[in-house]
Amino acid sequence: MKIICVGLNYQSHNKEMNRALSSKDDDPVLFMKPDTALLSNDKNQFFIPDFSSDVHYETELVVKINKLGKNISERFAHRYYNEITLGIDFTARDIQAELKKRSLPWEISKGFDNSAVVGVFVAKDKFEKEIDNLNFQLIKNDLVVQSANTSEMIHSVDKIIAYASRFFTLKTGDLIFTGTPAGVGKVNIGDRLQGCLEDCELFDLQIC
Repeated sequence: MKIICVGLNYQSHNKEMNRALSSKDDDPVLFMKPDTALLSNDKNQFFIPDFSSDVHYETELVVKINKLGKNISERFAHRYYNEITLGIDFTARDIQAELKKRSLPWEISKGFDNSAVVGVFVAKDKFEKEIDNLNFQLIKNDLVVQSANTSEMIHSVDKIIAYASRFFTLKTGDLIFTGTPAGVGKVNIGDRLQGCLEDCELFDLQIC
């Protein structure tokens, strides 16, 4: 199982991070997390690692691949997933900033153990609306800190799958994190993070 992640996929997040705005004409920006990064929905605690003092949450729609695929056409990509959830791409922002400043790879800031939280998976057909028009939010200590609609994604789920499959053979169980909107922020011990997709709460996480 591999975890494929998409960066720079919401203009609102690009603006808050003072990054150049992306275009639909650009290719999706991909990076990977190892399988050891996975923190599944049966674990309701995230322990802040001792190597970072500035870990940030990034809430994202997550898609689970349901069959083998390579060089998938975008128009057929919807056939390669039937379950979705919300997740968190935890980022050690201090480590990431230092590595970027030195023009070095920053995988360790994204791929450390338990940095990929996934909620309960639900059938994509559970919702009356299409996957490209779903509301989601992150609630931190009873306050909504991230709120977006998947229609705001620069690159759609199907485009991401098609693009990723050019480079990586997609296998059953692979996960794709589709990018985060504005509102990312630091977590502290004692925080509670709840992720909701439409009217469904899909994770409830305690920060330790």
